Amino acid sequence: MSSNSLFDNLPQNIREIVETMSNDERHLGQTDTDKKAVSDWVTKASDASFASAETLPTFNTELVSRTYLVGNSLTVADVAIYGALHPIISKLTPDRYYSVPSVTRYFDHIQNNASIRSNAAAPDLVSFDFGNAPKQERKAEAPVKKKKEKKEAADTEATEVASSSAKGKAPVRKAEEAASTEQAPANTSGKKEKKEKTKKEATSTAEGSKKGESSKATAGAGTAESGDPIPSMIDLRVGHIVDVKVHPDADSLYVEQIDLGEEGGPRTVISGLVNYVPIEQMKDRYIVAVCNLKPVTMRGIKSHAMVLCATSKEGKEGGVEPVDPPAGAKVGDRIYFEGFEDKEPLSQLNPKKKIFETIQPGFVTLETREAAWVDPVSKTIHHIRTKEGICSAPTFVGASLS
Repeated sequence: MSSNSLFDNLPQNIREIVETMSNDERHLGQTDTDKKAVSDWVTKASDASFASAETLPTFNTELVSRTYLVGNSLTVADVAIYGALHPIISKLTPDRYYSVPSVTRYFDHIQNNASIRSNAAAPDLVSFDFGNAPKQERKAEAPVKKKKEKKEAADTEATEVASSSAKGKAPVRKAEEAASTEQAPANTSGKKEKKEKTKKEATSTAEGSKKGESSKATAGAGTAESGDPIPSMIDLRVGHIVDVKVHPDADSLYVEQIDLGEEGGPRTVISGLVNYVPIEQMKDRYIVAVCNLKPVTMRGIKSHAMVLCATSKEGKEGGVEPVDPPAGAKVGDRIYFEGFEDKEPLSQLNPKKKIFETIQPGFVTLETREAAWVDPVSKTIHHIRTKEGICSAPTFVGASLS
């Protein structure tokens, strides 16, 4: 990567941009592995066969969990690929670019990067009609639905039994047993009763076994939702703010597009941070997102997650700042609580159960500014972290997190 010869086969205007960017070695990759990956992507961008409508679906799959091609920041690889894609993307009709949402999201993010837009050689901006893009439906997962179905089935069964009793009818099995006993002659009633008793015991045993298995299965499916709230029920993930604007109908709210590595593209998130964090500090920022809160509409726009923030121990008057994921964390990385690594979060928190509200008072930053949950009973500290390291507040010590 020490020679600009790697860029020779790129389009002239793109070559000018990457050569300018390469003066800052961070844009060439921060580790030897990253530098090799950057070189490979630039070589791929130079290959005429890469940029074609036929290759977009494959590239779309590669981009599902990526904000940048290499690492967590812009490199010359992104600029080279952007330049290779521009002639293709600029000619796509809405239905075509809707069909490759990850490519469209990535391309639009790169083309709006300040390093590119500030360069006179930058290609023209490509406009996208995001307002009419097909909505990505986010459904709750099956376990909650199954639980409801089982309850409805149990209610139906109870209703049928009650109805039969009201009409003077016994359940079918018991009615058959009664009929058999009544039909038996008096002189053989002992043998018949013994036979029926044996049959009934066998049936009861079988039913008991089935009920036991059913109970175990139900308990297994509902474990995540039963019992007292625990922090692992909360779904925390690394997110990247790819776009942010002030809410058109609320001066104190930001409307962010946050990339969480999901196939459906970034989520729209509303945050009341205008009075605490300048918009320049929100742009292109990596954050911790609470992803399984029930979506809520705020001034006409639905918010599909929450940015986890630290509030000064002096209160909001002392400041509010987003919690930072650890260096090296990637978009979509799971964030977990030490000691709860083997627990899975719920698909969606039930507002009526107040799970987040119950756990949140234990969310704090330590003397090291590290984010943690402190068990209110045992006072045990559980760091909030990814596999790369511990999340932290930029400046606050002893802050509450919400």
